Amino acid sequence: MKILLTGSTGYVGKRILPALIEKGHTVVCCVREKSWLTIRKNMLDKVEIIEIDFLKDQPEGVLPKDIDVAYYLIHSMATSSEKFDRLESKAALNFKSQLKKTNVKQVILNDL
Repeated sequence: MKILLTGSTGYVGKRILPALIEKGHTVVCCVREKSWLTIRKNMLDKVEIIEIDFLKDQPEGVLPKDIDVAYYLIHSMATSSEKFDRLESKAALNFKSQLKKTNVKQVILNDL
């Protein structure tokens, strides 16, 4: 199964990634900055890394079309609640827009 993992540099994403790889899944990690993704060297060849910032509008077709499952683990770290709500909404809408161009069958989100 091909899995899209957003938030792979965060607390939850760092723990899910090794488990997905161990299960034999192909994982596409979405990160704002590649250098922020710190994973074991033996896992690097088992993931595809895409630099994308869901807080910004992106050109169409950035994500691979053949995604089966997508994890939405994106959360804004804004200091004000007004800014937080606006950024959360922007990221979610951009994520949804990008997924429309894929064959995704399931979206899993962390709504803690």
